[in-house]
Amino acid sequence: MAAAIKAINAKIRSNKVLDYFFSTHFWGPASNFGIPIAAVMDIQKDPEIISGPMTASLVVYSATFMRYSLAVTPKNYLLFACHAINFTSQSIQGYRYLNYWNWGGREKALAEKGVSEGAVANAQ
Repeated sequence: MAAAIKAINAKIRSNKVLDYFFSTHFWGPASNFGIPIAAVMDIQKDPEIISGPMTASLVVYSATFMRYSLAVTPKNYLLFACHAINFTSQSIQGYRYLNYWNWGGREKALAEKGVSEGAVANAQ
């Protein structure tokens, strides 16, 4: 049985594409892509639910690991892309958070909601 496993491993390692597909250089970023996908999906949600501290930590995390993904040998461009997408989407979320809580976006949204509720009440 051990000889069969060694033979399969040798076959995989001899093929460059399969060797990459079965490595942590592929599966690390592939499993990590859940974070940027969730961040991109959250861009359409209400900014009231954004966590400022978590968004800030994810921006720093992604910026740091974008650098390290290019510092390893061989360079891991898939991991770089994952963190670049996450950095961009988390930066957008950070802007939305600041705009909503610090730059008057909440008050504007509440005023618009009050006006639209008033218009519905007047129509009835």
